[in-house]
Amino acid sequence: MSMIETISDVKNSFLSRREITCTFAGVGGKLKKLDAIDMIKKEFKLDGKFIIPIKMKNDTGRPSIVGTFYVYEDENLAKKQINPVIFKRLEKAKKEAEKPPEVKEAAKQDQPKEEKKESKPVEVKDGTPKEKPVEEKS
Repeated sequence: MSMIETISDVKNSFLSRREITCTFAGVGGKLKKLDAIDMIKKEFKLDGKFIIPIKMKNDTGRPSIVGTFYVYEDENLAKKQINPVIFKRLEKAKKEAEKPPEVKEAAKQDQPKEEKKESKPVEVKDGTPKEKPVEEKS
């Protein structure tokens, strides 16, 4: 799929985690966090570990993404150290990924469309309207 280049791979013994920063070449704007987790698992052989994508950054005009990931042995330790909002976003992304394509399309069609509002003449300070209303001839 794409090439992964490791920028840094640090073992943080104080927080009991591994911090990996890498570049994903050729996937700018197309890589999702769940796909990035799978790629990291395969690249570093981290099956059975708990991986959290912390930051994924695109550079303007470049087709690469720089990502920072924390790798934990225990999920409970990760939940103690990391903001709960990140876990909520990951759960939401997993639910979206599990939906079949038909359900995703139906959800898009169910969203209300914006209705056109009729423009009304706007009055200027002297009381005359900017747009003249159309007069009907009888």
